[in-house]
Amino acid sequence: MFERFYPTMSWCEHQPHWPQAQHSQFVKAGGIQWHVQSCGQGPGLLLLHGTGSGSFSWRGLMPLLSPYFQVVAPDLPGHAFTDRGPRQGQAQPKTQNQPRPRPRPQPLALSLDGMTEGVRALLLQLNWQPQVIIGHSAGAAIAANLVLKQRLQAVHLIGLNPAWLPLPGVAPWVLKPLAKLAALNPLSAWTTAKLSAKPEVMAKLIKQTGSQIDAEGLALYKQVFSHSGHVHSVLQMMEAWNLNPLANAISSLKNRTTLLVGSNDKTVPPNLANEFCQRVQQAELIVQVGLGHLAHEEDPVGTATLLLRAMGRL
Repeated sequence: MFERFYPTMSWCEHQPHWPQAQHSQFVKAGGIQWHVQSCGQGPGLLLLHGTGSGSFSWRGLMPLLSPYFQVVAPDLPGHAFTDRGPRQGQAQPKTQNQPRPRPRPQPLALSLDGMTEGVRALLLQLNWQPQVIIGHSAGAAIAANLVLKQRLQAVHLIGLNPAWLPLPGVAPWVLKPLAKLAALNPLSAWTTAKLSAKPEVMAKLIKQTGSQIDAEGLALYKQVFSHSGHVHSVLQMMEAWNLNPLANAISSLKNRTTLLVGSNDKTVPPNLANEFCQRVQQAELIVQVGLGHLAHEEDPVGTATLLLRAMGRL
């Protein structure tokens, strides 16, 4: 009912100043209108950003990786310039003497499996298969889920501060109900967007990740989080997200796997990387000392150097 109040960000409005805009295109796949950036030549490299971000998160890495790879970086469903896609939970035909059920429609494309299926549909539409998938945070979960479900055993899987295991402690028990309540309130996204438009608010949120990013990065996050449609999708994604099935399946991962983890990550505890490496014996762990959850935005040159070395390009 309230979806029309939360449109996708307008590309025409932001294109003149958006990073890597010359590499942008729009692709229809899986019932979703995708914003995709692509550049470079060589083996395929897919970049999947984290919750609340967008392809702009890779603005520093793409120019450094594109001399070695054909790099493809989409905005995930509901983020920035990609729309939310189809919904589930439509009313079923009623039977005799039974009222018609009216469940609240759920964001089909914003769950882990929904986003995974969306990315698969996008790759099919592009007729393109990556040899390497790099995912940041929740994007790493989508990457691992895609690799496991599609049995892409030849793909090199790389996680940047990856959210491959559920967060410990009380955080999941607090965050998910809050996200559910916020998603139920049609004004939540609007009020959050208005609050995020204040520069000091966004600077504080970024600082809480353990990272310090440049002024351009702060301005970009301020733009997306001050847009109610983007915020609405982030809240719905948090409500729909469930890492437990992936965590249960992760030990069956046979791919070459690399983790880059910022020692100062305040969002995904770095010790989860050690637990992951105990489950996936072939995983290689690289620690980025002093960097936080957005390490690849804090230090794109250092991150690119570590990535190219891990991928055998240096």
